Amino acid sequence: MTIQDGSVGQLDFVERYGLWSEEQAAAAERLKSEIEQHDIRTIRIAWGDQHGVVRGKNVMAHDFLLALKNGVDFQTATLFMDTTNNFIATIFSSDAGLGMNALAGGPDAILVPDPMTFRLLPWAPRTGWVLSEMYLASGEPMPFDTRHVMKRQLNALSDLGYDYISGLEVEFYITKLEDAKLLPEQSGWPPDPPEVSTIAHGFQYLTEARQDEIDPILQKLHDDLELLGLPLRTMEDEWGPGQCEFTFDPVRGIAGADNMLMFRNATKQICRRNGYHATFMTRPALPNFFSSGWHLHQSICDSHGEQNLFANLETNNHSLSEIGRQFVGGILEHAVPSSVFVTPTINGYKRFIPNSFAPDRITWARENRAAMIRVLGGPGDYATHIENRAGEPSANPYLYMASQIASGLDGIERRLDPGLPETAPYESDKPKLPASLMEAVASLAKSKFYRQRFGDPFIDYILAVKQCEIDRFLKHVTDWEQREYFEVY
Repeated sequence: MTIQDGSVGQLDFVERYGLWSEEQAAAAERLKSEIEQHDIRTIRIAWGDQHGVVRGKNVMAHDFLLALKNGVDFQTATLFMDTTNNFIATIFSSDAGLGMNALAGGPDAILVPDPMTFRLLPWAPRTGWVLSEMYLASGEPMPFDTRHVMKRQLNALSDLGYDYISGLEVEFYITKLEDAKLLPEQSGWPPDPPEVSTIAHGFQYLTEARQDEIDPILQKLHDDLELLGLPLRTMEDEWGPGQCEFTFDPVRGIAGADNMLMFRNATKQICRRNGYHATFMTRPALPNFFSSGWHLHQSICDSHGEQNLFANLETNNHSLSEIGRQFVGGILEHAVPSSVFVTPTINGYKRFIPNSFAPDRITWARENRAAMIRVLGGPGDYATHIENRAGEPSANPYLYMASQIASGLDGIERRLDPGLPETAPYESDKPKLPASLMEAVASLAKSKFYRQRFGDPFIDYILAVKQCEIDRFLKHVTDWEQREYFEVY
């Protein structure tokens, strides 16, 4: 290393290991003039961790140009942390407690920016933002990097001449921040949650008056999200107080997951800067707050993006094409183990309640919001696609989408028949969705399919991450237990 090379990453890391496409290399060249044109001072090199939480480093502009060649060093200890940064494995053992000697002791990995994802942050002056992927110092992709996991599933889809289309429909709450709870005694592990108030009454679904009450923060979100280049489609008033639903136009490939990561991150930052608190937690423990979901709209197209392969153009009554039905068959087949990716938190399973607009069993139906998989469209409709209604808004988008692609592909390869669509999903005799994260984790641990598609190392890793969360939860004495047993026994 020379003084000119700086201290980030490894010298010529990107070129040495051939990590960029020609398109990415061209985008990197354009960034140099863009940084100068906008007088950018700082670039946030962002990385979506195992939970879908954005971590990263703020790199000064002159060193960012080096990072485009060398990558930037990054602590692998973040891989060993659950949602509140408790360690899931013995990082200082010879195999790091994960059967991986290369991670023993928490060595640095390399974050490689994807120049195709570069954006200016409207709310942070002279600041750029770029997504990255994690690599081992050897140049190998970090096996626990979830963007890599999704890209491998997209490659499997591409090998068959297909591409993935996804559209986002995300529910979340905006609340007024009353007390951030920043006193030292409130900064525990985890810290006290912020104290909030509602910004509007709820229970008047899709009313214009309710939405107008919160229009100032919605306008700010609208302006900044569009400046980021996110394909915002609608902003809607939902059921609970201050509960919103944002939808986004469909995009191809990895872009849908990237957009979800950026949307959540941006929304929380914009709201916080304006005195609000946004939460994508599924079921907040606040009076009169209902559950939020992430309904993932999806289909597959040909490799040129010209034909929707889920559209049924035959002269029959099927709502989906044969490939579409097989894709649904695969999702239904693997719904229980995939719940770890679709609904990855303990809190998320409290949403699966009958007659609640959330699914409670493994069903599919045409235009029925009680089903896990809802088909939108029908024979002759070129826009026909499916919607998975089981997802929670805090899910890691790369793992959620990767699980759908993998299981859907299995359905196509095995020509799985999903059976007849349900007419009354809550009355179906089909198996129920897992009642808890514990049940989902047990199913994933036994899933030969996901071990084959995602690899044993990654499945064992994500199981360790989730087991740490479960173990901490089971050790915690809840308010329910205190009320149930403290007086009577």
